[in-house]
Amino acid sequence: MTIRNIKTTMTAGVAVAALTVGCAGARATEDTASGDRPTVVLVHGAFADSSSWNGVVRSLEADGYPVIAVANPLRGLASDAGHVRSVVDGVRGPVVLAGHSYGGSVMSQAADGLPNVKALVYVASFILEPGESTAELAAKFPGGELGPALKTLPVPLPDGMEGSDLYIEQDQFRKVFAADVPADVTALMAATQRPITAAALEEPATKAAWKTIPSWNLVTTEDLAIPAESMRFMGQRANSHTLEIKASHAVAVSQPDAVADFITQAADSTLG
Repeated sequence: MTIRNIKTTMTAGVAVAALTVGCAGARATEDTASGDRPTVVLVHGAFADSSSWNGVVRSLEADGYPVIAVANPLRGLASDAGHVRSVVDGVRGPVVLAGHSYGGSVMSQAADGLPNVKALVYVASFILEPGESTAELAAKFPGGELGPALKTLPVPLPDGMEGSDLYIEQDQFRKVFAADVPADVTALMAATQRPITAAALEEPATKAAWKTIPSWNLVTTEDLAIPAESMRFMGQRANSHTLEIKASHAVAVSQPDAVADFITQAADSTLG
């Protein structure tokens, strides 16, 4: 799949998206661990930033879990995974990784071989096999409406080449990404969205941590970005513990307590 046809293929299945909380760029330290509870590390995807996890963070912290919301660069799968891995490497004690949308693609690669990662939680997310790209999985099932809502702008890449950044048109943002979120909130989300490079969506995975780490899969049945059938397929393939919830793609914003409860189930499973 190429940058040239990525918007078309996303129309058939899904583009990528993702959400997360206001600790953008936060690094874990030796003081992060809290007793025996695992640290929850949250990874957002495209068209959002770490602040989209804010409600989830509040709920998890109220339950006594230390939380870090990573600022996902959204520049390339391998480099994004390397960034997330560096954050997890800095955490003392067990970790539960949770990713939304493209954030799931990133965390599957980032967690591979890390002994302190005890559970993976996919929230309206991609669960890739090695050799698959996010764009490839986005096109696998019909029903997504994100593709026609995307616009493309040129951007210089780290290697000096010119690439493409993808954004959601602001007047389409609520419909395709966050239909169950109040309009005043989605207006802010649309204005502050962070783009993803087309190259990041096209880059194939080389690792799949879910093959060795227990996983949980939250399926959002009203999702117009990733069709529920796609999430079911990926969760079944990964043998994930799966829960379905009536929500849009932006479930971490619209139903943060439900998302936090789901993550807590995974976190509690790590407590001996």
